[in-house]
Amino acid sequence: MKYIDEYRNKESVFEITEKIKQISTKQVNLMEVCGGHTMAIQKFGIPYLLPKTIKLLSGPGCPVCVSSRRFIDHAVALSRRPDVIITTFGDLIRVPGSTSSLDGEKAGGADVRIVYSILDALNIARQNPDKKIVFLGIGFETTTPGSAVGINIAYEDNLKNFFFLSSHKIMPPAMAALIDEGVKIDGYIGPGHVSTITGSEMYSSIAEKYKLGVVISGFEPVDLLQSIYLLVKQIENNNQKVEIAYRRVVKPEGNPKARAIVNEVFELRDDWWRGLGILKDSGLYLKEKYSAFDAEKMLPVEIEKTIEPKGCICGEILKGLKSPKDCKLFGTACSPQDPVGACMVSSEGACHAFYRYNR
Repeated sequence: MKYIDEYRNKESVFEITEKIKQISTKQVNLMEVCGGHTMAIQKFGIPYLLPKTIKLLSGPGCPVCVSSRRFIDHAVALSRRPDVIITTFGDLIRVPGSTSSLDGEKAGGADVRIVYSILDALNIARQNPDKKIVFLGIGFETTTPGSAVGINIAYEDNLKNFFFLSSHKIMPPAMAALIDEGVKIDGYIGPGHVSTITGSEMYSSIAEKYKLGVVISGFEPVDLLQSIYLLVKQIENNNQKVEIAYRRVVKPEGNPKARAIVNEVFELRDDWWRGLGILKDSGLYLKEKYSAFDAEKMLPVEIEKTIEPKGCICGEILKGLKSPKDCKLFGTACSPQDPVGACMVSSEGACHAFYRYNR
């Protein structure tokens, strides 16, 4: 198949659905750990096509959702400095902090600008030499290479007024932590965009240590159903392994150039995940060579005490223990227009996806 409409073909969808029904005998929980998959699964109504033996869980696949409220509070504190311009991706601007958000600070006069890449932030730094430009780095392995390239350019150009605040994370520690905590997961629908960078080898330890299958999936209905079919087949045959069902994009070796620039600029550190707490070697921070661009070190600010919102169960939703519909705030006190928790803000968040497609 070569074209998008082929991956949305009704006959193909029903054919794979029938194949799943024919082989599925065991009760299984399959978890996606990609926000794009969460949105696509709800948008295309995938759960309603599956037999009752298969339950789909939404995991910690939305980078905005898993980032700490303290990270937002830190960005808010930086935005209140008169010499600072905050640059950020659009979905981060509305995430609530403890008492404010970047959107709220912008409305109050702070210079907060939405950019489409770190290169835009570098241009803003060049155009405003009297200001300190802070780029908020967020995302998993998909967006990290872009940040690494931008920081490398800033280093080569000797940009003195550009700074970086990192909330970049890597996926495998979270996948392992969920199993270690006892969350009932029988297989992972592996993230497509992340795996484009990392390749399939990244999940080998999950398959080997936990005897759990990982099938890397694309984002169309046929992609997702094919991945579910392969996972169910693995489980039924007791042959759990890592497979690629998104071969038109993902290669076993991933993107070596992208991985090389990330390893050049970043190093692993323990980091905090919503719902999971601090996970060892799960976050990415700047190496000493690039420490002059580290906003945390170079731009000290007083960060307010973190306050978590009452009634929000975003952490339990990210662990697959609860559904957005289990939250008393869902669709009432919490909506995309007026979000209480991070899971309702980003289009990749489970609450946002359920609100939009599955109310």
